[in-house]
Amino acid sequence: MELEIGQKVTIIIGKETPLGFVVLIEESKEGLVYKSEVFSDLEEGITTIGYVKNIREDEKIDISLRPLGYRNTIEDDKAKILYQLVQKNGEILLTDKSSPESIKFHLQMSKKAFKRALGALYKEKKVLLHQDKITRV
Repeated sequence: MELEIGQKVTIIIGKETPLGFVVLIEESKEGLVYKSEVFSDLEEGITTIGYVKNIREDEKIDISLRPLGYRNTIEDDKAKILYQLVQKNGEILLTDKSSPESIKFHLQMSKKAFKRALGALYKEKKVLLHQDKITRV
């Protein structure tokens, strides 16, 4: 099976390594999900969806658990922030200056994804940005 960058694939989570998680792609090829790409708990043996992020010259395959590209992720990321705002009575004690660890803990996304989604919500006038928090409009 030939894989292409961005392709949606079925993966089975394998063992954890210092770099991330080894995965079996479409029951035929081995790949790796880097720890920096993991924003939720993964258990060995579970089957999930992944996306081919890179196919290196040595034929090793990097897998992302999120679709590649801004258009494929922004709506989900905005929805996560809005959901948390509803759950937390209209405010979240996070800002664009918050640590990546804090953002990952509270929203299960990278700081980069958070800032993109937050910027989009701000432009849509759905949130207000304060020095120490975000509030829902």
